[in-house]
Amino acid sequence: MKDVAALARVGTKTVSRVINAEPNVSAATAERVWSAVRALDYHVDLQAGSLRRASGRTRTLGLLLSSIDNPFASAISRAVEDAALPREVSVFASSLDDDAQREEAAVGAFLRRRVDGLILTTMSRSAAYLLPTIQRGTPVVFVDREPVGIDADVVTSDNRAGARRAARHLAAHGHRRIVALIDRLDIQTATERRDGFVEGLTSADSVRATIIDGLHDSEGAERALGELLAGEDPPTAVFGGQNLITVGALRALRARGLQRSVALVGFDDVPLGDLLEPGVTVIRQHPQRIGAIAADRVFARIDGDDSAPVRIVVPTELIARGSGEIIAPR
Repeated sequence: MKDVAALARVGTKTVSRVINAEPNVSAATAERVWSAVRALDYHVDLQAGSLRRASGRTRTLGLLLSSIDNPFASAISRAVEDAALPREVSVFASSLDDDAQREEAAVGAFLRRRVDGLILTTMSRSAAYLLPTIQRGTPVVFVDREPVGIDADVVTSDNRAGARRAARHLAAHGHRRIVALIDRLDIQTATERRDGFVEGLTSADSVRATIIDGLHDSEGAERALGELLAGEDPPTAVFGGQNLITVGALRALRARGLQRSVALVGFDDVPLGDLLEPGVTVIRQHPQRIGAIAADRVFARIDGDDSAPVRIVVPTELIARGSGEIIAPR
């Protein structure tokens, strides 16, 4: 705070009044203070210092994931919590909702609470805003998506290879009219899965692939697939680019009684997918493993590991349950 006061040419009490939105501070003075705060990357310590331990640690982690209500994200969260519990470390979890502004706001909130480390799913075009945080010694580990503009530990699934496997699986069962339902392309994993899907069909003869992107929930996927199924030349197979999209595809197929005649492979597992008839064939990710590895990395960094950043790719696997094995009609 003293550095902020010096740069803004005010007293520390004025800095405190500005930060806490107290009255009797002119707009010009407040602007100088906030400019100094931004220039110095200053974060208010909501733990008030007295709650910090002699080691300087707070025994807390910040965890930012796509959406905590998504089974994939919640599995990562649980794995991180399980790793943190024996260390008596608390985990502050928040949802990104695939919004870059929300990401930076959540990260700022974590840092104001002086977390010992961050595990993040990123949406920002550049994660370089975190460079000062890393330089100050706060470890950052990315999960699910690789950051741009920064060199840090990353734990991801092999999205491209998984989607490539799904496309080849459908083509191998005779399908030549295949639709891929893909998430928003500003999301890194969606682009990787689209590209992997396209690659998987390059060696298949006479395949006509339709790619519909920009889908982000089950309702949009259900509408998009429903329109194609009602067309003159409907697809005989569907690739769902993420679990919510797969749920929407299932609803569209079942609403028309096509679940046993149109093949479906989803990326990432869906709840109760093994109990449906036919069961849902999926490219399974391993979010628990991703979360556990990410937690190991962040705790290693907290404990002093200063080795070069690592990129860890967790393989996916195809789980055949019936929907993806439907043979194309003659």
